[in-house]
Amino acid sequence: MPSTPEVSVVVPTLARAALVTRAVRSALAQTVTDIEVIVVVDGPDEETGKALAEIGDPRLRVVELPAKGGAPNARNMGVREARARWTALLDDDDEWLPDKLAVQLEVARDAVVPSPIVASRLINKTPRAEFVMPRRLPEPGEPICEYLTLRRGLFHGDGFIQTSTIMAPTELLRRVPFTVGLRRQQELDWTVRATSHPDVDLVIAAEPLVLWHQDEDRPRISLSSPWQAQLEWLRGIRPLITPRAYAAITMSIISSMAAPTRSLRVFRLLLAEARRHGRPGFLDYLTFLQIWLIPPQLRHRMRDRILGRRNAAQDGQPAAGVAGQPAAGVAGQPAAGVAGQPAAGVAGQPAAGVAGQPAAGVAGQPAAGVAGQPAAGVAGQPAAGRPAVADQDGPDGRARSTETGADVRR
Repeated sequence: MPSTPEVSVVVPTLARAALVTRAVRSALAQTVTDIEVIVVVDGPDEETGKALAEIGDPRLRVVELPAKGGAPNARNMGVREARARWTALLDDDDEWLPDKLAVQLEVARDAVVPSPIVASRLINKTPRAEFVMPRRLPEPGEPICEYLTLRRGLFHGDGFIQTSTIMAPTELLRRVPFTVGLRRQQELDWTVRATSHPDVDLVIAAEPLVLWHQDEDRPRISLSSPWQAQLEWLRGIRPLITPRAYAAITMSIISSMAAPTRSLRVFRLLLAEARRHGRPGFLDYLTFLQIWLIPPQLRHRMRDRILGRRNAAQDGQPAAGVAGQPAAGVAGQPAAGVAGQPAAGVAGQPAAGVAGQPAAGVAGQPAAGVAGQPAAGVAGQPAAGRPAVADQDGPDGRARSTETGADVRR
């Protein structure tokens, strides 16, 4: 293995040997081979150590921490071990498509600031459906915090970032470490804090490059965090976000954690919090009410049915989950990860999941968007064909790279 790899991959894990092995194999299968994969085991875990030793790849390093400190701490420890200029994050229950790092390195080369955060779309795989997120890319002048939190419909995922999509300069991840002790919204917290630095951009590759395995039917630590702790976190980052984003987080993320209390007092408290320190919109109130009135399992089933069908309709394919059929969201191609088949987003091919249209950034073609519409760019104009050099000035400007189809926020 070269002394300085091109990308370091950091994977925190604990007591999930089968899952982390799958994640690591997807990283080692990247078309970019000059990498190191650092698995940080968050405490003593003999089974995981044995499973990883069987992989037998010299690019894999395992760091076992003496005691459990949580995923943010494990990520920070992995970043300290990283030797490459770039570090890519991977959760132990997710997978990468083979060209993930290759696409992101190309996007990074086109970035207009020294420290770009390079994210991507992903394929959200729930027990009942598959669909691509985020459903849209940032618009010109849109604050990052609002892009990541405001809804344009009843379901989250219009704007979105997830840990396994993130590649960033190792120096930036050391300068702005993950918040130790935070159990939910770790990537949102980190992105908001990192993009408050003037040399940092958020860049989103239009292709889905990650398989996000969201098994909502099994217990997850991140879903059991007390709502009071999350509200304190939100109050702490209030100076970094807009009133619109503050209201959206309070009435969706915090409320989804508090709603199981069925407490009218808590309902009123969060509503007052959003109105006192934020600026709620109509969809925020609607989201707030549905979270408190509809059980989460029913909301998830409604989301999967509606979004899964929408993706299938865009691609002209049967809805995800039909035995023997391609999964929704893969534009007429076999589902990503099916043995022996090309995954979505293979180099030189149109990105999957966009109604049979070429990926964003193909010269002369509209960028991938929702339901056959151009992706967010100049209003009413296709994004393709714009120069890679930023033509928007100021803290909320954004440019599109015609080579990669990525949206750049600065």
